[in-house]
Amino acid sequence: MTGKLISRMTLAIAVLITGTILTCNTAGAEEILKYSCSAQVYEAFGQERLDAFTKETGVKVELYVSTSGSAVYRLMNGFSDMASTARPLYFRHKESGYVETSFARDPIAVITHESCTVKDITGEQVRKIFSGEIKNWKDVGGPDQPIIVIVPGKDTGSYKNFDHLAMDRKEIVFDLMSYKSTMVIETVKQFPWSVSFISYGAAVTKAVTKTLKVNGLDPKEKGYPYYQTFSFVTKGEPAGSAKKFIDFALSDKGMQIMSDKGMVPIHK
Repeated sequence: MTGKLISRMTLAIAVLITGTILTCNTAGAEEILKYSCSAQVYEAFGQERLDAFTKETGVKVELYVSTSGSAVYRLMNGFSDMASTARPLYFRHKESGYVETSFARDPIAVITHESCTVKDITGEQVRKIFSGEIKNWKDVGGPDQPIIVIVPGKDTGSYKNFDHLAMDRKEIVFDLMSYKSTMVIETVKQFPWSVSFISYGAAVTKAVTKTLKVNGLDPKEKGYPYYQTFSFVTKGEPAGSAKKFIDFALSDKGMQIMSDKGMVPIHK
């Protein structure tokens, strides 16, 4: 057998093997959604919504949890098919073709350690606590204990939204700052007499802190002053697995999950 013939047979076998591998891989391929998710959005829903989506559609979710800003930047740099955010999309991003699909309104809850005896504060007291003007719980009807102010990172949606909604141009003054917004829940749990703010859905999911009423209103009640909007972000109009996910989130089943978590679904 000549060398040329051996080479041809080797090439033919290699092509046959490669083709078989490719065929097997294609046949066994799964549809996967690469999803960069705001920490607030993830904690508000927990894993429940993702599991329900996969069960309903067969699409698996490759999840990355981060700040709202990081989630959008991961989408912009091709690491994700879709992002979710707890703050509005910047106008420059909309101009570049990114599309925002709002799906829920979620209260921003003011949370304290579960041992705190204070149950209700006013919006003005909230501003004074987080601006450093009120530093002791006795000034808002509580015991003579110093207030420890804990806040999420400045780049998080919860910080930006709370600053806009609650502070009335007063600068936030704090004792401790967490990297991810939802880390404030566990931090407050560790520090008696501490106070912070976070998505109400996330606070309910964790259930390890106490939620204060503001102006006599529970976060679930009409007229509560601090609300933020959760949105999905896609490059262009939603398509493929991202569209399947958004359609599921806005379905009756998806909206029921939101309602159960204390959020207000936004209908199409």
